[in-house]
Amino acid sequence: MSAPLLEAAGLTKRFAVPGGETVTAVDGISLNLEAGGSLAIVGESGSGKSTTVRMIAGLETPSSGIVFLDGAPVASPDPRHRHVDRTRVQMVFQDPYGSFDPRQRIGAALEEGMRRRRIPRAACAARVAELLAQVGLDERHARLFPRELSGGQRQRAAIARALSLDPDIVVLDESLSALDVSVQAQVLNLLIDLRRRTGVAYLFVSHDLAVVRQLCDDCIVMHRGRVVESGTVAEILDTPREPYTRRLIDSIPRPGWSPSRRAGDPDPG
Repeated sequence: MSAPLLEAAGLTKRFAVPGGETVTAVDGISLNLEAGGSLAIVGESGSGKSTTVRMIAGLETPSSGIVFLDGAPVASPDPRHRHVDRTRVQMVFQDPYGSFDPRQRIGAALEEGMRRRRIPRAACAARVAELLAQVGLDERHARLFPRELSGGQRQRAAIARALSLDPDIVVLDESLSALDVSVQAQVLNLLIDLRRRTGVAYLFVSHDLAVVRQLCDDCIVMHRGRVVESGTVAEILDTPREPYTRRLIDSIPRPGWSPSRRAGDPDPG
């Protein structure tokens, strides 16, 4: 059996607080993500979901534990692992506007990583046009500033930027939650299509279990910094073992949706 594309082992993150004490945000969690797979991390606010993926993406340094990509260490408390090439893991944030430089046109934002790799200007421009087309935008959007795009267009541009360096993994941290329902559905369909066409793997943080049902194969449930349940999405949502997981499912209002309802099912009533 081949090794997973991504493996996190014993990840822990502690933050210092006033008074000389520490708070443990993530407490020794482990997870695997296969090449081309899609893993959801779900849990209530403050459960440690975002801190976990920020460590995996290299935006936070673990207090202990280690992250492997194709068997090679890419994140740990060891300083030698803080300077590796992390372009294979890219992140899309909840607020697309906050993730762009408001003074930079969209095309320039998409080119930035490629230019750092010394890719010729003409090739960068061609790649930007290709990326915009992939996410349902066009070359006109490359000339616009982030403020000139709608929320859905900005999130599509953020996804295009994440794909610009051909990553193996895209981390999506509540990337659909700020969008209205109709735009959310469009971006969700885009993500499903991109995964099918490119083979990119997703690590998806969300509180929306209906979206998790449609996008992801596997799921872990976090509570107070720890994994309390893991399995396929169908196992977690249809037959949850842990009382916390059942409470999490029951607490999310979703008119016309139940944990067993799949994409394409007719609305009740």
